[in-house]
Amino acid sequence: MHVGSRRAVLNPVSGDGDHAASVERLLSARGFAVSRTEGPGDALELGRAAGEAGAAEVAVAGGDGTVNEVVRGLARADHLDEVTLSVVPVGTANLLAGTIGVGDRRQGVEVADTGEVRTIDVGFAGAEPFLVSCIAGLPAEASLAASSDLKGRFGTLAFLVTGAQEAIEFDGLDISLEVVGEDGPVTWSGSATCLLVGNARKFVARGGQADMEDGLLDVAIVEQMPTGNLVAEAVGHRLLATDTEGVTHVRARALSVDGHGEPVRFSRDGEVAEHEQLDIRVRERTLDLRVGPSYDPDPR
Repeated sequence: MHVGSRRAVLNPVSGDGDHAASVERLLSARGFAVSRTEGPGDALELGRAAGEAGAAEVAVAGGDGTVNEVVRGLARADHLDEVTLSVVPVGTANLLAGTIGVGDRRQGVEVADTGEVRTIDVGFAGAEPFLVSCIAGLPAEASLAASSDLKGRFGTLAFLVTGAQEAIEFDGLDISLEVVGEDGPVTWSGSATCLLVGNARKFVARGGQADMEDGLLDVAIVEQMPTGNLVAEAVGHRLLATDTEGVTHVRARALSVDGHGEPVRFSRDGEVAEHEQLDIRVRERTLDLRVGPSYDPDPR
């Protein structure tokens, strides 16, 4: 392995912020050249630099947002197909790490060094990649409102606290969708509480993990509902049964979302952006990812 082929991006302020020195030491001992982020956008630029340098392996020590920034940088360097990614979970929710069987930072470092490699799908919202999910509606609003200070005090409960607050004033999404579904085209138009598109996350039926290797996205459209139900189902991220009233579920290769001339706020792995119209698709078997021993490649 040539010098510089293993790089790591470390966000020293992710989560509780007490991990930086120990994680850097552990990664360095396994041959990773570690770079620390200093502010917003740094992880993207470090990911791009790693891709442009031809890094064979990139480890990300941070939360889902930091992982997303690095993946965006690798995509801009046209290096997603050439790199092996690993995740050291030190963020607040660490949804991706949990899905791929990485339970804590020490295990994350071990997996980054010697973990099994699987080739997974990558979702794209426009030109920007995502690994976990792309969501619009109330959960996206709650994600944006959950400040760093609140997340530091309450952890994942911050999203429930802010979600309950946001629900009081949330008016719903006026959207139309055209979906290339597994079983054919699907169209939908109306007022929605939320649109949930998962690559690593599944929003209906059993289990929270979607199949990350099947070339499909898990899509749930939740129609506008009373605030009480909305908080319980949407903000709490409770799994929606396939026969839940007001929920349309489809497994899709691609979908187009139209906000009828109004901007719709999307949260892509925690990174928020607004679009009046957005095309979402999946690129099958694109990224090599190191996974933990409990990762289930076929969660169905």
